[in-house]
Amino acid sequence: MAIISQRMERIQNTLTNLLPLFNDPLFNRRIDDPLACDFLLGNPHEMPLPGYVEALQRWVTPQNKDWYAYKMSEEPARSVLAHNLSLVRGFDFQPEDITLTTGAFAGLAVTLNAILDAGDEVIFISPPWFFYEALIVSAGGTPVRVRIDPQTFDLDLAAIEAALTSRTRAIIINSPNNPTGKIYPTQTLQELARLLSAASQRNGRPVYLVSDEAYCRILFDGRTYPSPTNFYPNSFLIYTYGKTLLTPGQRLGYIALPPDMPDKEIVSRALFTAQMAAGYAFPNALLQYALPELEKLSIDIEHLQEKRDRLVPALRQMGYDVHLPEGTFYLLPHSPWEDDLAFTHMLAEDHHIYCLPGSICEAPGYFRISLTANDEMIERSLPGFARAIKRSP
Repeated sequence: MAIISQRMERIQNTLTNLLPLFNDPLFNRRIDDPLACDFLLGNPHEMPLPGYVEALQRWVTPQNKDWYAYKMSEEPARSVLAHNLSLVRGFDFQPEDITLTTGAFAGLAVTLNAILDAGDEVIFISPPWFFYEALIVSAGGTPVRVRIDPQTFDLDLAAIEAALTSRTRAIIINSPNNPTGKIYPTQTLQELARLLSAASQRNGRPVYLVSDEAYCRILFDGRTYPSPTNFYPNSFLIYTYGKTLLTPGQRLGYIALPPDMPDKEIVSRALFTAQMAAGYAFPNALLQYALPELEKLSIDIEHLQEKRDRLVPALRQMGYDVHLPEGTFYLLPHSPWEDDLAFTHMLAEDHHIYCLPGSICEAPGYFRISLTANDEMIERSLPGFARAIKRSP
């Protein structure tokens, strides 16, 4: 007799690499390890931004009887976002173009549920964020994996073109990319838009671009960010404040529709319906009241770059092969052992250094380092990294 649904089994199968990590006692011991150098996940290791705490404290006191009543996408927050997006992106966003969500996770789920029919194909780029495949399956879609160019970490446009079929409904793009740190350049995005436009015309329906822009404000070396949505009107811009503010436990984000999106009113109604059906995936009242203030805040990007610029040369000098990420807060060095899981276990067990095995994010032979570790952890880790690379498997 079946205990769980076949759909849930399919979703679990998409997470076979990730789920064991949460039950791995070696990695979980970092929480109580006083010597831990915790690079495993993008969690904060310092106190939250004072402005963030002050904003929540300022708005927590009720001003009327409906202060904590049901909230949807509230107009003051939407207006601020539409104004700021218009300034930054150069398009005339309106408040009705914005759907507030409980982070990018919900934004992706709501979008996919709004646009997918059973069996529709969704292309996602590998190595990916852990949950893309699970979200596609959960929405009834068929995941189609396309690898990046392994030399440049750029999109492999020829592979994407080959993956486009009559059943393709969407492609998920994450730039700057987790885990590679690559910002996809304008020329690549323009060519991608051409491919998607041609496929939409062939198929007689839109192939949507779902742009996961969680790290679009975390850029290094003075770089600017070209959004994939700037070049293709059938796009969903999905953003979360969990990265820029380093508050992943406070679920706040949004979906923005380009002002020139065809059939935008129909799409907006579909998003609203999907949001209701997803368990009322609107941010809580307090976060919406505070959003105009939170929108102005950011973690110290210069300090984040300083940590990148401390670790990358140090690791290279030890003999690690590691590129220089253009954005996000991750490094993706090659593992000196072929078995990246074994190497990261050795780092944790022998040196109290906790990193993510590349195999978990479809990057076998690599391991991921989160720059959200504090300065003390970084300095304490360097001797351990130096000893680990000299070890034989």
